[in-house]
Amino acid sequence: MKKNLQNRREFLKAAAMSVAVTGLAGCSEGLQSFAGKGGKPNLLFIMTDQQRSDALSIAGNTVLETPNLDRLARQGAYFKNAYTPCAVCCPARSSVLTGCTVENTRMRKNGLAYYPKEKGLMTMPTFDEILTGEGYRCEYYGKWHSLSSHTDIYKNPLRASKNEKSVFDHGGQKHVWIDYLKDKEPRRKLKAGQFYDNMSERPYKTDPMDKYHGKTLAELKAANKKVVQPDQHGELLMDKENTLTAFQAKQTIEAIERLKDKPFSITCSFHFPHSPILPTEPYYSMYPAKNMKPPVSIDDDMANSPYQGANGRGRLKEYRDKDKIKYMISNYYGLVKEIDDWMGEILNTLDKHGLTDKTLVIFVSDHGEMLGSHGMREKNVFYEESAHIPLLVRFPRQIKRNTKVDGYVSLVDLFATIMDYLKIKKHKSDGKSLRGLIEGTDSEHGKYVVTEWDYRGDVEPNYMILKDGWKMIIPYSTSSKVINALYDLNSDPHEMNNLIGKNPNRRRHVKKTEELRANLLEWLKKNGSSHYEGVRKRKLV
Repeated sequence: MKKNLQNRREFLKAAAMSVAVTGLAGCSEGLQSFAGKGGKPNLLFIMTDQQRSDALSIAGNTVLETPNLDRLARQGAYFKNAYTPCAVCCPARSSVLTGCTVENTRMRKNGLAYYPKEKGLMTMPTFDEILTGEGYRCEYYGKWHSLSSHTDIYKNPLRASKNEKSVFDHGGQKHVWIDYLKDKEPRRKLKAGQFYDNMSERPYKTDPMDKYHGKTLAELKAANKKVVQPDQHGELLMDKENTLTAFQAKQTIEAIERLKDKPFSITCSFHFPHSPILPTEPYYSMYPAKNMKPPVSIDDDMANSPYQGANGRGRLKEYRDKDKIKYMISNYYGLVKEIDDWMGEILNTLDKHGLTDKTLVIFVSDHGEMLGSHGMREKNVFYEESAHIPLLVRFPRQIKRNTKVDGYVSLVDLFATIMDYLKIKKHKSDGKSLRGLIEGTDSEHGKYVVTEWDYRGDVEPNYMILKDGWKMIIPYSTSSKVINALYDLNSDPHEMNNLIGKNPNRRRHVKKTEELRANLLEWLKKNGSSHYEGVRKRKLV
């Protein structure tokens, strides 16, 4: 096996010529691939954006109903402890696509994907680039949110409009949907209590959670205020058949029907339940705000937290308002419910064409949503609501029904899992196939999980490690003044009691912090991290 690594361009050239893969930049070495006997299995990869792990009824949510996602979980494997590699869109998605850590893809923040000025970003191939070399027809619908140079292999029938260089624009093919809406939902003038949704450019009716609820567009213009996507909350005034979720689902269904007689890899990357939090009817009224319960941690004073000022927490006080946050929860659930309904249609399409048994289906989200927990919105942090995500994997005759996996896993593991189940001969990555955990034959993997973010240096934590219900959050340098954190989720599931940091009794937890550090160092060494020494030398308690 050759030790020298090859770049992505060399890999693609080799794949096109059916030459053996010799390695991955930033990851481990690979071996020659092969197609399985009896025809190639298909891949249907479904990803939502910003869906937290408990936004599923099978996860124990007693308000939100997700019967179709529950059905998918019961027909295959449900992972109770799946975590994002990074609680930020582009870094997480780049790791999913390549099976490499964020440090190794070098996609540290969203802007690097949008405006790739740095060299060496995502030099390794994605799983769909490998599958293309294996004879798969690969198509991708919805939000891309990664380096656009990796989209050349997709054969979507809809290509770029006159004003777009690629169908994979930064809006996730938004312009294709906007073109579709011209006839279906003609743009109209605003009425009182309405603004234009930044996604659809169509009116929505605000509710009390909206930053400018009760204001008029004229007042905003006079004050030179702009309505930005995360501030938008309310009811989108659009037919449910024309929403972005409906459009992306219909694209996916059409692709399945068109490609049913050839091996395919189809990705449906839903934009929602990411902001703007604007469901349309009937989803807007489905979960009345008055019946929603604010998060337990909404009153957390964060005095001993590394995230006291994160996500604009100090100035965005509405996310600490127990009455207002109910509207956000209501609308968020509505958006998830809409996705679940369309998931039912997508799964039914596989059934209709006899594709269910030969299609590996993976459902996942890139990261979660704070939804008022600790008085915050969005993601970017290592708290459970942000880092813990849903993961469902179904492959009839390969994965037993009603399989529940308790082990800790990362989305980095999906690359190797896809290679394994699609019978592409082992192509190593920074992750590990989840097949052993699913089948109960792997007793080593899943003992702990690591999430990373190297964005603003010494301003925020860089690593989270979770093992046996114990979570440690730390920076990777000795100089950082960011508070270290240790949470015992077994007794403190809402992460409100940091056992180290400023805790006067923090010395009691030296043994646990050192245990977690040892595991983190093991992970860093395995993945060739440049931060090994910084973590090793940092004072924890």
